[in-house]
Amino acid sequence: MAGCLLLTPEDGSVTISGPALRRLLERGDADAALLYLALLHHQGMVPPRSLARELRWERGRIEGAEETLRELGLLARDAGGETPPAPADERPVYQPEDVVRSLTENAEFANLVKEVERRLGKRLSTPDTQVLLGLYDYLGLPADVLYLLVCHCAERVERRLGEGRRPGMKQIEKEGYLWARLGIDTQDAAAEYLKTYARRQGAVPQYMRALQLGERPPSASEEKYILSWQEWGFGPEAVALAADKTILRCHELKWSYCNGILKKWHEAGLHTPEEIEAGDRPRSKTREKESRTDDAWKYV
Repeated sequence: MAGCLLLTPEDGSVTISGPALRRLLERGDADAALLYLALLHHQGMVPPRSLARELRWERGRIEGAEETLRELGLLARDAGGETPPAPADERPVYQPEDVVRSLTENAEFANLVKEVERRLGKRLSTPDTQVLLGLYDYLGLPADVLYLLVCHCAERVERRLGEGRRPGMKQIEKEGYLWARLGIDTQDAAAEYLKTYARRQGAVPQYMRALQLGERPPSASEEKYILSWQEWGFGPEAVALAADKTILRCHELKWSYCNGILKKWHEAGLHTPEEIEAGDRPRSKTREKESRTDDAWKYV
C-alpha cells in the first residue's frame, strides 16, 4: 500500500525517541508535541520561550506547553535558565539574501534596523544586520526589547569610553544572549532588569572607594568583579575587609585573590562584616583541645 506521508527533500530531519513519543501521544497535548519538535529542531540549544515567534504563539501558550513538557519529564526544570549556545559557534549563519528578504517582507524588522541605525549613529553593514537578525529571528527577542538592549549597550560604552563611542554588534549580540538566558523578552522584564542594573551601577563608586582605588571608573574586568560581589550580597564594607586581607597577604590588591576570599565567605554564608568577623574568629586553644579530645573518643 502506498504511503500517505509527504516528505520534503530538505535535510533537516529530527529524531524523537520512542519513550518521548509515547509520553507525548498519551498526553495528547498538541502544543507540547509541537514545542518538543521545535526544540529538537534547534538541538535543544535555545530557551523554549525564545521559539514563540517561530511558532507564532503568545507567551502564555508557549509557557503552558513548556510546563507540560516539564511534567512529562521531557524538559529540565531549569531549562528556561540554561545558558544559550555561544553566538560564534551555534547561531545560524544568515545569508545576505536572508537579510534582504527580512527587510522587504518584515516591516517590524525593517523598522528595527532603522531605529538601531539612528541610535548608533551609523549605517548597519550586512554583517551587522545579520547579527541583529539572529537576535530577532533565532533567539526570538521582540523588536521593542531589542531596541532597549541596543540602547543599554550604547549607554554602557558611552559611560565607560566617552561620548560618541559605540558598541560593536558582537558586544550587542553577547548581551542579547544574556537577556535570552535570563528570559528578558518583554518591555516590563527589560525595564526591571535595567532598573536593577542602574541601581548596581550607582553603587560601584562606593566599592571602588572601599578598595582604596579613588574616584576613577573601573575597567570592564573590575566592574565584572564588583557586580558579581553585589549579586553575592556583599556591601562595600565587606569588600573592604577582603581587600585588606588581600593586601596583607599579597602586598597589593589582586582582584582574583580578593574574589577568592569573598567566594569562600559567600559559600560559608558570611556576608556582613559582623558575620565575617564572627566566622573568621580563630578558635581558642581550650576549644581546640576539647575538639581533639572529643575526636579521640570516637576511636575508643
